[in-house]
Amino acid sequence: MANSILLAFLLLLLLLPFQYSSSFSLSVEKLKEDVIVSPNGTFTAGFYPVGENAYCFSIWFTKLAYKHGQNATIVWMANRDQPVNGKGSKLSLLKNGNLILTDAGQFIVWTTNTNSSNQLEFLLYDTGNLVLQEQNNGFILWQSFDYPTDTLLPDQNFTRYMKLVSSRRESNYSSGFYKLFFDNDNVLRLLYDGPQVSSVYWPDPWLLAWDAGRSTYNSSRVAALDRLGKFSSSDGFTLKTLDYGTVLQRRLTLDHDGNLRVYSWKKGQDMWLISGQAKQQACKIHGICGPNSVCSVDPSAGSRCRCLPGFSMVNNEDWSQGCKPNFQLPCNNNNTESRFLFLPHVAFYGYDYNYHENYTFEQCKLLCLQLCECVGFQYDPFESASVFRCYIKSQLLNGYQSLDFTGSSFLRLPESRTFSFEKNPIKDNSLVCSRNGTELERSYLNDKENGSVKFMLWFACGLGGIEIVCIFLVLCFLIRNRKHLGEDSKGYVLAAETGFQRFSYSELKQATKGFSQEIGRGAGGIVYKGVLSDNRVAAIKQLYEANQGESEFLAEVSIIGRLNHMNLIGMWGYCAEGKHRLLVYEYMENGSLAENISSNSLDWGKRYSIALGTARGLAYLHEECLEWILHCDIKPQNILLDSDFQPKVADFGLSKLLHRNDLNNSSFSRIRGTRGYMAPEWVFNLPITSKVDVYSYGIVALEMITGKSPMASIQIAEGAESHHERLVTWVREKRRKGSEVESWVEKIIDTALGSNYDINKMEILATLALECVEEERDARPSMSQIVERLQSYEHDS
Repeated sequence: MANSILLAFLLLLLLLPFQYSSSFSLSVEKLKEDVIVSPNGTFTAGFYPVGENAYCFSIWFTKLAYKHGQNATIVWMANRDQPVNGKGSKLSLLKNGNLILTDAGQFIVWTTNTNSSNQLEFLLYDTGNLVLQEQNNGFILWQSFDYPTDTLLPDQNFTRYMKLVSSRRESNYSSGFYKLFFDNDNVLRLLYDGPQVSSVYWPDPWLLAWDAGRSTYNSSRVAALDRLGKFSSSDGFTLKTLDYGTVLQRRLTLDHDGNLRVYSWKKGQDMWLISGQAKQQACKIHGICGPNSVCSVDPSAGSRCRCLPGFSMVNNEDWSQGCKPNFQLPCNNNNTESRFLFLPHVAFYGYDYNYHENYTFEQCKLLCLQLCECVGFQYDPFESASVFRCYIKSQLLNGYQSLDFTGSSFLRLPESRTFSFEKNPIKDNSLVCSRNGTELERSYLNDKENGSVKFMLWFACGLGGIEIVCIFLVLCFLIRNRKHLGEDSKGYVLAAETGFQRFSYSELKQATKGFSQEIGRGAGGIVYKGVLSDNRVAAIKQLYEANQGESEFLAEVSIIGRLNHMNLIGMWGYCAEGKHRLLVYEYMENGSLAENISSNSLDWGKRYSIALGTARGLAYLHEECLEWILHCDIKPQNILLDSDFQPKVADFGLSKLLHRNDLNNSSFSRIRGTRGYMAPEWVFNLPITSKVDVYSYGIVALEMITGKSPMASIQIAEGAESHHERLVTWVREKRRKGSEVESWVEKIIDTALGSNYDINKMEILATLALECVEEERDARPSMSQIVERLQSYEHDS
């Protein structure tokens, strides 16, 4: 009997919630009250919702959290892979000096494993570092800076014992497949560590450390981002941001797509701006599309994943799982049972069964047919077209298609099956980044329900039923009255969804002193200088008549709401009131490039920097942002200069937004742009791609070099006769007649520069500009290629 009572007592103890003796705790049920805020208010630490009834103890930027419906910018998480319940979970500082996180008051999911008998304090510093330290001597027992998740903050050292791990998706904060770490050779690397395979993709794995500009002769293995925007590593790698030299809020994050980026934010902005990144070409990040698929960058569609012919997606919501074959290859050395499908400009990095140099195509093909493991082969020219390399593939991973790759791949397929491979197919299978959280099942809570809880549950269900009825009645009312909503309300909804501040017309009229100080005008409207109520100086664009300006208004609001780059103009808000439609931008102190070309304010260094910054902004529009955009009106008037003469591309009133799933995204209803800067495609009614912006960029670059307008008539002398030509023809003529004694560039240089310029840099930019204005669009480089060439010369010099 006594034993039965003792056993029952022990079982009762096990069923009761375990209580810890703590000196301090934060509760998930007091989400907004139980937080720790840094002294200057920059950072907040507390429980952050990551899904349905799922919370992680986190640190985030206070001022960028919960604004306009956006997610907070998380910089650290304690339990990213094991979220806790929204009931009963706590972060507790025990009296023995240990800090623990408990799930529903029962299970320890995270701990600092610290111990101290002294008085402790738990502090969040203005640096974003969360510290547990002894109060009397300041001795640090534990700090979040020693355990980063996917983000580094300024002055946070990244050492040999740390790694950054990306999130799984944009709104799934659990650990993803990409890692930043120091390897055994002391080199900082990026690794794709997928479900089946892993591989290093940065620095380029085929390069030796010193060829990649890295040094293995260091034992410290430390890297850090400073407050001025410089990320430097002990292996010699250095990344300076576009806004380097200015003290801003910054962070370095390994994003879910595998790219390492530096973000900047300054007061007055509602979004982070990308100011630097490790990889310029997204398709060359390993694992981005999964096995048996190809990533490609199409000017009219952006970066896309697609399955190889004869393959289908494993998971329609997750490209990282790749594709699976819908066939079975024969394995009997019978050459007649297999065929090969030509995949032009397609490469698959790594996982070669074997490699042979100076093989003919037929030898390579025969070798693949003789191997059961061979699923295809890659055939590349080596240095010259006379020597070829043969790579026999046992797996098809890290596939990408690019015109920069001069080789091709050949996919092995059953002879009985017929497939085709389009050069640039546009399909519905785009990269999917799910934003839906998953509900965590908490079965132990159901087991603990008692009568009171059940009563409250039924009571809540009753209230919920009443709410559903009310919502249904409201929806019926709205649907019935929908016909009374005008087209303007659609615009308001679209603009509001972008998250910008909405201004009243009277506010903006007062800010501009009755629209008295005009600073520019274009096809869409007039721009005025104004001072907002919070003393920010703004450029306020008043669109023309409402019936004419509505489409431009909606286009600019929806497009700019998707942009995030240091070299693109930032928009702060809008006004949509009656017939009035206005846009509120950040103000550029030095006006437009057009206003400065003819002045003495632009030396050669500034002009080169403007050319590079403009190229970066356009490369982002064409290849990197969430929706791919053609600007369609690149000209000096639309390139604005800030106080440091850094360029920002502006005026997207004539932009063409290219949706990923739009099957007809190269069609335009009318000619767009400005005479003198328009590509030939507009005149000859050819398909419009990103190369129209490349052409316009080339004209602008020539204008910066020569100081001459593209519409100016320039005299060209031929013997005793002379005639007048346009800018491009004049520059080409000077290049054709260049001599060894005097560089052709010296004959076209703007006289305002005198002799104070770098002749080699000038020739690089002038040569690029002429390539950009080729009549044949395929002969023009892409904006990312322009950026790489300008950057490489800048670094070399």
